Amino acid sequence: FLRIFLELIMSAVSEEKRPEEDEQNEHANDVEEDEEEEQRSYLPIAELASQKIADADIKKLKEAKYFTVESVAYIPRKQLTQIKGLSEVKAEKIQAAAYKLLANNMSFTTASEYYKKREEVVKITTGSNKLDDLLGGGIETGSITEIFGEFRTGKTQICHMLCVTCQFPVSSGGAEGCALYIDTEGTFRPKRVAQCAE
Repeated sequence: FLRIFLELIMSAVSEEKRPEEDEQNEHANDVEEDEEEEQRSYLPIAELASQKIADADIKKLKEAKYFTVESVAYIPRKQLTQIKGLSEVKAEKIQAAAYKLLANNMSFTTASEYYKKREEVVKITTGSNKLDDLLGGGIETGSITEIFGEFRTGKTQICHMLCVTCQFPVSSGGAEGCALYIDTEGTFRPKRVAQCAE
């Protein structure tokens, strides 16, 4: 929306553009759109329209908080039928369309491409050499690591420590990055993080 708004302003300001400039701008816009498509790792729910799913059904999905094709494809069909106005048959048709779209948009990754991606993975130290050894060098970036256990076994302490160690240089077991701590239980203690940093 912002890009369209800016383009309208630019065209109003400079009414006398040369044809060459217009062609260059069109090419630049095409390149930007291609880059946006490459960066997007999901398909918007509106893509279902290309598979002959009715706009009214797509609207119902959006109202039920389903905004991506993936979200519709990977839930149980019974859950889709709980949306008002979607029968078992419609839910089956929507999921079939979602599967077809996902199959069309899958890409093949060669082993060498995957290997290059794996080379970029950094392992962040937990602050405990023994635990790092058990984890094969630490917590991997670019993945989800689940930490679970009994009450008072150090799960929160590890998370606090990772908030600090992720900022370390790579040579010191960090990732030279920053942390986003999402606290759903009210256990985050900035004072404890400051103690870990010392």
